[in-house]
Amino acid sequence: MRPHGMASTPAANDIAPAVLAIGRPDFPNVLIDTLRRQAGVGHCMVFALTRTGAASCLLDAGNIPIGSDLGAAYAGQFHKSDPNRDALFEGEGTAPIMLPSFAPLYGARYRKIFFNDSDIVDKYATAIWVGDTCFYVNFYRITAQGRFGDAERARLQTIAPAIGASVARHFQQAATATLDQNLAALFATRAPLSALTPREQDVCRRILLGFSSEAISQALGISLHSTLTYRKRAYERLGISSQNELFSIVLGLLSGPGHLN
Repeated sequence: MRPHGMASTPAANDIAPAVLAIGRPDFPNVLIDTLRRQAGVGHCMVFALTRTGAASCLLDAGNIPIGSDLGAAYAGQFHKSDPNRDALFEGEGTAPIMLPSFAPLYGARYRKIFFNDSDIVDKYATAIWVGDTCFYVNFYRITAQGRFGDAERARLQTIAPAIGASVARHFQQAATATLDQNLAALFATRAPLSALTPREQDVCRRILLGFSSEAISQALGISLHSTLTYRKRAYERLGISSQNELFSIVLGLLSGPGHLN
């Protein structure tokens, strides 16, 4: 059974192990193993870039010993001088962005740090925007492997969109799962949230996670009318009348004594 929202395509079937590992702790290892089998990728790094200028390294897996150092350096400052940056930000939207070539683009200092000193001889990249975040997925080969061959580039061209979507789904799911777990603990243990009925808690937690009323109804398998009724009853129990007031209660509990870590 594939994760909800993942297309059933030949490319998705080829990377099935990575798709099935979405949300699991071993996702990075399964991903690089899949990439090695499919296209001879030596190393994979994933960065999250935002429209506000923030950058972070989300994944570093493979055969580059200083990969973590490179990830930290790129996220710290060098993402601003990446020659692919304009293409990434011009490509905002839901369609995958393909960035297959790298040799002519990089300046001397950038090339020295991110290619020569790290023994990287070739790179292929894809990216996908999800909301305000761009998931930038990079595939590398080191000297011992040589450059990507034509067949390997063709495979990457085929599977890269599905890989990008899988990576984005994994990190979105991981973030949502962590937040949802924290919210579940908060609603179970802290007044006044703990006074709500289980169904009222379900609805309020999903409101806090950004679900629309329609999405809440679908997730819980109830009618829209029922969702709105549970929300109204929860707000009445809490003595509030808006989503903003619900957020205020949660923020107050999180920042007060005994808050969740």
